[in-house]
Amino acid sequence: MAGQPQADCLFCKIAAGEVPADVVRETATTVAFRDINPQAPTHVLVIPRVHHPDAASLAAAEPQVLADLLTEAGNVAADEKVDRTGYRVIFNTGSGAGQTVFHAHAHVLGGRGLNWPPG
Repeated sequence: MAGQPQADCLFCKIAAGEVPADVVRETATTVAFRDINPQAPTHVLVIPRVHHPDAASLAAAEPQVLADLLTEAGNVAADEKVDRTGYRVIFNTGSGAGQTVFHAHAHVLGGRGLNWPPG
């Protein structure tokens, strides 16, 4: 069920402290940790503690938690000192877009030039 922790979800386990991660920030509603396969010098994932499969589902069910997630993405950028040089916040939705863990999450990328379009 959306919103409830899922026993087979890696990010639910990280949020619960059951799986180790390099956590850089935590709030009552979010957890931010370094990506294990960074695509930029700064690559941090910000996840909600509640389980929703993607950002759109999270927005529809719990818009305040999505707002908290975006606020934390900005805080991560400031902590990592990429807020003034530029950073990107990315939500991948669906396997065709590169989503591999089906728990809503934002990628915060920075620390190098980020050309558009990516790829």
